[in-house]
Amino acid sequence: MSSTLDGKLVVAISSRALFDFEEENQVFEQSDDRAYMQHQLARLDEPAKPGVAFSLVKKLLAFNNAERQRVEVVILSRNDPVSGMRVFRSAKHYGLAIQRGSFTRGRPPWRYLKPLHANLFLSTHLSDVRDALATGVPAAQVYPHSAQASEAHPHELRIAFDGDAVLFSDEAERVFQDQGLDAFVQHEAQRATVPLPGGPFKPLLEALHTMQALSNEEKNSPIALRTALVTARSAPAHERAIRTLMDWRIEIDEAIFLGGLAKGEFLREFEPDFFFDDQTGHVESAASHVPSGHVASGTRNS
Repeated sequence: MSSTLDGKLVVAISSRALFDFEEENQVFEQSDDRAYMQHQLARLDEPAKPGVAFSLVKKLLAFNNAERQRVEVVILSRNDPVSGMRVFRSAKHYGLAIQRGSFTRGRPPWRYLKPLHANLFLSTHLSDVRDALATGVPAAQVYPHSAQASEAHPHELRIAFDGDAVLFSDEAERVFQDQGLDAFVQHEAQRATVPLPGGPFKPLLEALHTMQALSNEEKNSPIALRTALVTARSAPAHERAIRTLMDWRIEIDEAIFLGGLAKGEFLREFEPDFFFDDQTGHVESAASHVPSGHVASGTRNS
């Protein structure tokens, strides 16, 4: 009988998002893929340092136990197969149970997301992220210069999401772009009881909370999920966002309505393992404090 990923939360991630390969990437950019491959081969027995999404992956895998395998992490990388050996060895060194991977030597690997039925794709390549989003897979461009995740919450997986164009559609964002702030506030206040359509990351949030519910039933999970909505919205536009989540029957732990304030320092206090936002300005603000990724969706990214 063949193996299956049915019923699992599947995370596909590039090697550069999982591990710190910035020095190696400089070799590639200054030379060619063969020099890069030789550089990696010479360091085959040297574990790569943790990258931006390392904490997220490590904590997701902690939801697995001997009885239940709820999460599958798959490497989906533009690396060559030889360099892929170092990726797998590095994962083993850190105790990350990662067994599957595709190494495409410079070709876009996102096409393998469909047979994986991936719930999330993380990559440093914006073009791959855009293609993944176009196929309906939640995806984000990892900012490799982002701060590392805090180690203050070893038994909590903390994830923060922007609202419009991430968890929700960009319906309201388009009103803001076309007509301004006052029209946006009026639009959202008038539709406070009308749920927003789902955005590209709604399926991921649903999958995470399903996994958390199943884990809670066992009452012996070594890790818990804590989520936050961190949005530029403010009252009275806050109500539609909250009611939308209620309509989806999804409970989040924190909602931070900033009314246009910079998000970085607030995220620093929440200390997420990862933050997702559709606006590069917000991602840059956040990346100084927490692991961050750009969701290249919606009207601001068209």
